Amino acid sequence: MSRVKSPIEKKRISLARDRRNVFGESPHAARRNIPKRKAMERQRERHAANQALGKVLGQSNDELREFIEGEVAARSKSKRLAAFRKTPDQPLAQVIKRKQVKRAALVGRRAKHRVA
Repeated sequence: MSRVKSPIEKKRISLARDRRNVFGESPHAARRNIPKRKAMERQRERHAANQALGKVLGQSNDELREFIEGEVAARSKSKRLAAFRKTPDQPLAQVIKRKQVKRAALVGRRAKHRVA
């Protein structure tokens, strides 16, 4: 059972702990799209490495091999740095506050256009 007994304190803790997806997609889509995006980024990294390795295919020059290895490492690192990153969900308290501000800004907008 919870050590916090006050309902007000429970609500405050709940608003701080609970999180909401504000990225603009449903949480069900996020569960599917996050692994998909990660897989696509890994595929791009492999593709960049294979393109660089294709230049050396069939050649036995050691200097060329070392140059290509460096190029592969640089390309894969640049792809990794520019890759997809997950954005954390926001605390529910922040989401509610933002919605209240937006709602307050919209109050009375349509009243100007009404003819009395």
